[in-house]
Amino acid sequence: MASDATRPRAGRAQPSPWHAPTSGTTVLAAALMIFGGVMALFEGIAALAKDDLFLATRHYVFEFSLTGWGWIHLILGIVLVIAGCAVLTGALWARFFGVAVAGLGAIANFLWLPYYPWWALVLIAVNLFVVWALCTGMHREADTDRAT
Repeated sequence: MASDATRPRAGRAQPSPWHAPTSGTTVLAAALMIFGGVMALFEGIAALAKDDLFLATRHYVFEFSLTGWGWIHLILGIVLVIAGCAVLTGALWARFFGVAVAGLGAIANFLWLPYYPWWALVLIAVNLFVVWALCTGMHREADTDRAT
C-alpha cells in the first residue's frame, strides 16, 4: 500500500521571511495613529467650538490663539488618520510619512501642554510610541532583506 507520508511535499523549504507591514507592531502603530488622529480632531473641534473650555497659563513661551490651535489640531488629526490608514496598506512611503506626521503630532501636543495637560501628555506618549513602532518595523525588514 502506498502512503502519502513518504512523498515529499511541494512548497518552500523555509518559511517566507518576516514582513514588517504585516507585523503586529506596525498594525498597532497604524491603529494608534488613527486613534491619535481622532483625538487630535476632538482637540481641534473643542478648541474651535468653545474657547472657554480651556484655561491657558499666562506668559507661556508659545502663545497662540486658541482658534489657531484648533485649526492646527484639526488639520493634523485629519492627516494622522490618513497616514494611519496608509500604514495599514504596508507601503514603505506610508511608514516614512507616518513617522513624520506622528513626530509633528508629538511636537504640537508638547506645545499644547498649557491648554490641556493630561490630554496632551497622553497624545505625546501615543505619538512617540508610533514613531518607535514604525521605525522598529523598518529596521527589522531591512535586516531581513539583508539576510536573504
